[in-house]
Amino acid sequence: MTDRRKGQIGLIFVTMIWGSGFVVSAISLEYFSPYQILTMRFLLAFILMGAIFFGQLKHATKKTYLKGIGLGTILYLAFLFQTVGLVYTTPSKNAFLTAFNVVLVPFIGALFFRRKVTAPAIVGALLSIGGIAVISLTDFHSVNFGDMLTLVCALLFALQIIFTNRFVLGENIYALTTIQMGTAALLGVLVSLARGEFLFPAAAEGYFSIIYLGTVSTMLGFLIQTASQQFTKETETAIILSLEAVFGMVASALFLKEEITLRMLIGAALILAGVLVVELKPKTTLTDRQSITDIQD
Repeated sequence: MTDRRKGQIGLIFVTMIWGSGFVVSAISLEYFSPYQILTMRFLLAFILMGAIFFGQLKHATKKTYLKGIGLGTILYLAFLFQTVGLVYTTPSKNAFLTAFNVVLVPFIGALFFRRKVTAPAIVGALLSIGGIAVISLTDFHSVNFGDMLTLVCALLFALQIIFTNRFVLGENIYALTTIQMGTAALLGVLVSLARGEFLFPAAAEGYFSIIYLGTVSTMLGFLIQTASQQFTKETETAIILSLEAVFGMVASALFLKEEITLRMLIGAALILAGVLVVELKPKTTLTDRQSITDIQD
């Protein structure tokens, strides 16, 4: 199995984790505010990763720290804009506009980093965003303040994917991801303190969802994403990650007993078609020893 295939499988596994996270996040919102959830999930992930990878952090370079701080800042701001945007818009519009990063990634890469935008990448991105629209979008009659905030969130998530692809090459991924989580945790603490939401309820039931979000969705999910992006292209990464909507739909049906409608199935088929357009396009033969830079160009 090639490194590139391992990276693709890793990203698919990440979408399964994040898809199940939709259900767990819905449960956690019964006990905590969105800002508290963000703070706790990143803080728990950082504490665990710091304990596990302490030796890696001690030997990390200044460059690794700067990259991790940059990624962590972008990541937290993306979640923050998504959370605040949800206050002013509907969940369906929020989910759709957040996923718009699938389309933004290839064009940002082309505009600022001279990445070539291929026809399969454009078709795949449009199919994926179309599928997400069919699954999640039930009302979109006008654009409001919350929609604009969510579009900023989509831009930030696109940048997080792009810069992860650029920063991960030749880096210690364990130190890089730990620093990223630590930065997001610190920003979460500061925002919670500023909002006066740093006191948490004592109900033990709510913390089970936080444990899952912190350990599986955040620590494991972003660690695998970072590791996988060593071997995948940024546009390919964004399109594969759009499968999160499909697994979220399945998880909601299994655990929250939500009905899967024909519209949802059509949307899922469009997303899968988008992934297949990118993954099954004709490729030149590549060896495992080729650099990821050559693969991406």
